[in-house]
Amino acid sequence: MPISYDQDIVAWATEQARLIRAGQFDQLDIEHIADEIEDVGKSEKRELTSRMAVLITHLLKWLYQPSARSSSWSGSIREQRKRIARALEETPSLKTSLVDPKWLGDAWSDGLARALEETGLDTLPEAPIWTAELMLTEGWLPG
Repeated sequence: MPISYDQDIVAWATEQARLIRAGQFDQLDIEHIADEIEDVGKSEKRELTSRMAVLITHLLKWLYQPSARSSSWSGSIREQRKRIARALEETPSLKTSLVDPKWLGDAWSDGLARALEETGLDTLPEAPIWTAELMLTEGWLPG
């Protein structure tokens, strides 16, 4: 009896891989396999957005709280840039996100929310004031 996708996704995935390797393509759960493949791409994009949001948070804090600047902030900025660069190297199709205004707006919104929470400031810019390319430029810091 086939393992149900809805009952146990891990067991289902193991079974689907076994069926593929055995060449039993007629027994595959094609619709769910397609969904899972699409989800891999979505997951990679969510990770990129999350990393960019952390970068934005620290760049905003760097600009708007100059007296609180620390090596921790600059270290986080460098680390996020490094991880984003690695993600773009490993998955080049993600580079299109960097010029997508909606994607940048979403990342900005997430980063802004974190910055507002962490700083207590209420005057941070609602919309992106830097391009993704500028924010990812090694060594660049605002202000």
